[in-house]
Amino acid sequence: MLQQYNRILVAVDGSTEAEIAFKKAVQVAVRNSATLVLAHVIDTRAFQSISTFDGTMADKASEQAKNTLEEYVRYAKNHRVQDITYSIEYGSPKVLIAKQIPEDQKIDLILLGATGLNAVERIFIGSVSEYVIRHANCDVLIVRTDLDNKKG
Repeated sequence: MLQQYNRILVAVDGSTEAEIAFKKAVQVAVRNSATLVLAHVIDTRAFQSISTFDGTMADKASEQAKNTLEEYVRYAKNHRVQDITYSIEYGSPKVLIAKQIPEDQKIDLILLGATGLNAVERIFIGSVSEYVIRHANCDVLIVRTDLDNKKG
């Protein structure tokens, strides 16, 4: 019996690693006739240290995310994904990607790009992918290779 995924989440953040994960998620969604759910999480903690924060930075981040997600939707539709949705969320990427979005969207597979953090950054910041692997209640696939399964 083959594993069948019905609802696939891919978290995108504008990085090359996330784009590669997205492209692989498109292929998995097509093979499984699955719904593809794209999510971009704007980490609100990044704005807390800015004393002159007036909302325009969050608006710009949101607009940029929306443009990127709409490009991804076009790509997915051009590659035969039948059902695709996206959302822009605000808060902790770790918690939203590992718990809240999968629960709300009934996700059964999460795809994430491998992190670009170095060892020191992981100690202080922690890896989103590492957190998701430990806390998600569904399968998680960390994408480390391109569409030809070659390391980039």
